Amino acid sequence: MSTKVIFLSLSVLIGLSFISCKQSDPPVPDDPSGKGDLYFSGYYWNIKNSNGTQAGPGPNIFTNAPANIWLDASNMLHLKITKTNNTWLCSEIISSKAFGYGTYIFTTASDLTILNEKTIFGLFTWNSYSFQTQANSEVDIEFSRWNAASDSLLITYSVQPVWFDNPSPYVERTRKPPMQVSKLHGACTHMFKWTPAMITWETYEGDSYPGTNLLSSWSFNNTNPPRNKLENGLISNPIVIPAPEDSTNVRFNLWLLNGQAPSNNQEQEVVLKSFRFIPL
Repeated sequence: MSTKVIFLSLSVLIGLSFISCKQSDPPVPDDPSGKGDLYFSGYYWNIKNSNGTQAGPGPNIFTNAPANIWLDASNMLHLKITKTNNTWLCSEIISSKAFGYGTYIFTTASDLTILNEKTIFGLFTWNSYSFQTQANSEVDIEFSRWNAASDSLLITYSVQPVWFDNPSPYVERTRKPPMQVSKLHGACTHMFKWTPAMITWETYEGDSYPGTNLLSSWSFNNTNPPRNKLENGLISNPIVIPAPEDSTNVRFNLWLLNGQAPSNNQEQEVVLKSFRFIPL
């Protein structure tokens, strides 16, 4: 297995997450240039390492081990959940660069339909410092059956705050659109366009954007009611569409729901071909 990952010692802070768990702040690399731990698709990324302790989401143990995160000979990114000494280890990378309004485009290259129902693959924005003002500036695309093995709606589009612990959650802020699930066997391109007035999500078959075969889509605009994010005893300001702030980054992660082992006891893997950002 070839790798271009350069591992550095990291320090991890604990922030706030989107499913009643805490997210870790971006690791701080020793590299004074601040470039990060790996270079993928034109950007530098830091690798999340919880140093053997549990961190959100999940909570799970996140590792920077080469067996969990690497670039192959085609410069595609592999994220993996592995089992070592009866402990499950998850993966997450965090952009060194801050991002704002614009179009976020991700191309996946692996079969997303074979992920275990306890596995979540996330592509999202996050800001550890904007909980109060912007609900962590979080916009999500997630792939999971959310512990329901028979669930055929594998994509979830969301905009925070989504109050999952609420008996009456903010249902208008998350959507599992109908789609041709069989098309997720191969390469697919996923995007969201984030503006002050609207967020639009789309998923296409193939590795181009815009593609010719639209598999699913959804939009959320600023006519929806404002909501508060509630977490760990804290309450955010009321928010309709969260805004990016100076520390808003992009994250890819592969993790286990509630930190539970895959029901088939098998390691999990996803492959990303590319990430692209078009500023607004």
